[in-house]
Amino acid sequence: MLRLLRRFRPPAPIDDEIWQRICLDTPWIARLDDVRRWRLRALTARFLHEKTITPLGELSLDIQQCTQLAALCCLPLLEFGHRGWRGWSQLIVYPEAFRVHRSHTDAAGVQHEWEDDLAGESWDAGPLILSWADVQADLAEPDAGFCVAVHEMAHKLDALDGEMDGTPPLPGDWRRRWAQDFQRAYDQLCQEVDTGRETRIDAYATEGPDEFFAVATEYHFSAPRLLRQAMPDVAAHLRRFYGPPPEW
Repeated sequence: MLRLLRRFRPPAPIDDEIWQRICLDTPWIARLDDVRRWRLRALTARFLHEKTITPLGELSLDIQQCTQLAALCCLPLLEFGHRGWRGWSQLIVYPEAFRVHRSHTDAAGVQHEWEDDLAGESWDAGPLILSWADVQADLAEPDAGFCVAVHEMAHKLDALDGEMDGTPPLPGDWRRRWAQDFQRAYDQLCQEVDTGRETRIDAYATEGPDEFFAVATEYHFSAPRLLRQAMPDVAAHLRRFYGPPPEW
């Protein structure tokens, strides 16, 4: 019964002073127009109402820091709306980059195991995980092409249709054009990396179509001019999907 009551209770509004400080301290939000900033504020309040933010280790987050994290996670949802966070309930925050154990069995049946240090991770139906130190590093250089929070939220959007393939839920015709344009840009970037050419887009995007979409999302918010120059078709799709990016 208590869970049902919370579900239908309206979200608590965000304190004016807290929101003003977040807008000043978060460059991507500061560059939104008034209408989109108010939309983000409403989404952020709902995110805080529906999601649990869990700091780990010795990390402690106050209400302003939690609200800023929620706002960053909501940036990619300004057009898509709150249905973009369907299917999960928790944001886990590590103090710094965290280590995970990986294993993979190749085509020959040989199992490979290794350790990865991650700034963020997103599971299909599990929590979204962020490194607080990396979030702060992104905020310190907002035009450098990195934003781990929107990167991981892009993975959440990608997973909504049941496939992590670099294509979020879209109407049929748009989905076909998106898939064609993204595949072409992805193949070109892979070719550049394979031949040893210096790329304008982070080579991590060649890890797979899902990472390509997530990395391109980071550039949309933190280096949109570079993305337009390097991949104009991809930039146009992301502008339609996410709305106009902050300009630097």
